[in-house]
Amino acid sequence: MKFGIIGAGMIGHFHAKAITAMTGGELHSVFDLRAEPAEKLAKEYGAKPYTDMAEFLADPELEIVTVGTPSGAHLDPSLAALNAGKHVICEKPLEITTDRIDQLIAAAEKNGKTIAAVLNRRFHPGMDAFKKATDEGRFGTLTNASCYVKWYRDQAYYDSAGWRGTWALDGGGALMNQSIHTVDALLYLAGPVKSVQANTACLAHERIEVEDIVVAIVEFENGARGVIECSTCTWSKDGHPARVQLSGTEGSVFLADEAFEIWDFMEEKPEDAEIKSTLMKGQEAGLGANDPNAINFYQHQRNFEEVVNAIKEGREPTTSSAEARKPVELIQAVYESAQNGGKKVEL
Repeated sequence: MKFGIIGAGMIGHFHAKAITAMTGGELHSVFDLRAEPAEKLAKEYGAKPYTDMAEFLADPELEIVTVGTPSGAHLDPSLAALNAGKHVICEKPLEITTDRIDQLIAAAEKNGKTIAAVLNRRFHPGMDAFKKATDEGRFGTLTNASCYVKWYRDQAYYDSAGWRGTWALDGGGALMNQSIHTVDALLYLAGPVKSVQANTACLAHERIEVEDIVVAIVEFENGARGVIECSTCTWSKDGHPARVQLSGTEGSVFLADEAFEIWDFMEEKPEDAEIKSTLMKGQEAGLGANDPNAINFYQHQRNFEEVVNAIKEGREPTTSSAEARKPVELIQAVYESAQNGGKKVEL
């Protein structure tokens, strides 16, 4: 399929690398309102540059677009692409409210096109093994399910672009921007949430509207309890990994980025030995913990390949808009609780 990229910033470059490496897709065109970034990215990958959205979307060869604009500016380009008859893969969060996501879902259905999300942290061998263990019921009764994103962003990060740290375009702070993939992983593994109680603060940054730390107590539909703890004010020389931890009456697994700190089950299986020899935590630094550029594009590549395969097979991708809606719904509930003195919010 012929891809076009909307947004020639940092994320646009990751998309270009992933599209170039993937099976089943090729980079065809790039759109950005700013001519210089559009031309630079397009030239680097042999694509067509555009600064006019209507012209970009009118190209009959263009089949699918990826959207890498600021979080609160995903709706308009995604709607325009869907209404022009293109499939869409949109960066996280799909949009910053469930109401906007529902508009995108409706537009996709109306136009008979697919809208999918970038949920790239689902696509690595550690997550594959973790998901298999949960699907097989290896934890027994799930009792604990938590996630932790203790990252760092300096003041210059927020000062570098006017949209950063705003409700309108960032949709929130440490939770909505930096932690949504880890929240998605928690839901993907532990299932839906029943209620949350939360507290947020801005402790270490100036001139931003949003939180740089959040702590939430979570009750899952299956009865498990857990914590969501996220920040951009937790300094570390190499950066702490993003963690997802599940425990139950028959097992515990602690994932740190793409490797396991704990893989421990009452009833062992043959594959456990290989997991312990190949996927346990070593000396690697946290991915993107201190530097937002320090992420791997192969997860985007697998994400894009999954969407293309789903379109060809006439099915919903595993990173569908419905899946992408779930973490945004939970994050909205966390913010509602925090803004109302930590009251319990039912989902």
